[in-house]
Amino acid sequence: MLFTRATEYALLALVIIARENKPLGTDYLSKRLNISRSFLAKILQALAKKDILKSYKGATGGFMLAKPAEKLSIKEISQAAEGRRINIFDCSSAQELCPSNQGDFCTLWPFLNKLQIKVDTFLDNLTLKDIMEP
Repeated sequence: MLFTRATEYALLALVIIARENKPLGTDYLSKRLNISRSFLAKILQALAKKDILKSYKGATGGFMLAKPAEKLSIKEISQAAEGRRINIFDCSSAQELCPSNQGDFCTLWPFLNKLQIKVDTFLDNLTLKDIMEP
């Protein structure tokens, strides 16, 4: 699977954070998005660890973008939220070995690898700013 709810929630939260342009807390974001506070907190911490968000403590603390929206690729965001490389299929990555050990004679792998490269390129070039625009 390409994206899970972690990526969906990360993107939704980042759009709000980018538009508000001030530190926003997990409570505010989870209520606004009507999603689990604990799950969202885990996602936001993962994004902060990958320098997508800055975390501020205190009464007026919260999260802000660490970089401008046009510098944050959807691939970077998704990989940070998911905690792993984003693959279309288990065997679609050039860096991965065939999970069924049939890579030497598999006819699907070349196609899946080409598709993965196209998806990676697309997500590398698509930014948070792009998805914020109507």
